[in-house]
Amino acid sequence: MRNDPTGRALQLLSLLQTRRLWRGAELAERLEVTERTVRRDVDRLRDLGYPVDATPGSDGGYRLAAGAHLPPLVFDDDEAVAVAVGLRAAAGAAIGGIEETSLRALAKIEQVLPDRLRRRVSALHASVVSLHRAHGDDELVDLDALGVLASACRDHEEVRFDYHGRDGDDSRRLVEPHQLVTAGRRWYLVAWDLRRADWRTFRLDRLSGAQLAGRRFAPRHIPGGDGASYFAASIASIPRELETLVAVHAPYEQLAEALSWVDHTPVDTEAGSCTIRLRADKLDSLVMAVVRLALGAPVRVLRPRAVSDEVDTLIGRLDQR
Repeated sequence: MRNDPTGRALQLLSLLQTRRLWRGAELAERLEVTERTVRRDVDRLRDLGYPVDATPGSDGGYRLAAGAHLPPLVFDDDEAVAVAVGLRAAAGAAIGGIEETSLRALAKIEQVLPDRLRRRVSALHASVVSLHRAHGDDELVDLDALGVLASACRDHEEVRFDYHGRDGDDSRRLVEPHQLVTAGRRWYLVAWDLRRADWRTFRLDRLSGAQLAGRRFAPRHIPGGDGASYFAASIASIPRELETLVAVHAPYEQLAEALSWVDHTPVDTEAGSCTIRLRADKLDSLVMAVVRLALGAPVRVLRPRAVSDEVDTLIGRLDQR
């Protein structure tokens, strides 16, 4: 690699894409060349159109600057597989307008993948099945709104939007957005509501007209430490109208991921099995929670019969696919 200018330039480009700033000595050590060679390789990247900035001094170094166009990205094997799998998952996300864009990007990446990596990606796609709930257009998250909120969380800027609450009431909100949280196919915003002087979670598919308010704020401490913890505590406090009791042939400790976004209580736990009470405000939510458990371990619905029948029907449809 040291005597191959083209390969060394690609490795340099890959390093510059992983960090905001590299000192010349660090790059020289990673590439096993002199700092003078690093400077020549940086000039070579600039000649190819890559905007590499250099800052002098003890705190200076090299960084890949933002340009007018997205430059070609350099991935190692694991990164390429991760991007391909992530794009396939994004194509199924409940975000308006992202499906076609994700599939186009995925097609470009898979077209240039080496055979060994293409086989790894194909094996993952063939072996993993996502269980998606049916949803209508009213449950899609607006991609522009998602971008506004993500930027506002990053830059600590207030945001205004219209919100349709779960009780049916419409309101205009002014908030300090702190973090975005995903739960299944739904997106939530954890924010400080300025007019109510309290923390709130907002479902993004119920939110419209998001726009920056033009004022910055000092970040607050989120109760629980982060947005995910606060969100989990928030949904646990919502009154649940329906519940089901299930017996799972697996240790309770192994079910953490499947139960992470479900209101539940362990009733009985043994070495290789457990009984769990699940709660939700809708029948289909209970059914999906049980089916998610059933994907990882044998599950028997103890009660009520309505949940058992719906689970059997849904699993039967999946088996026929």
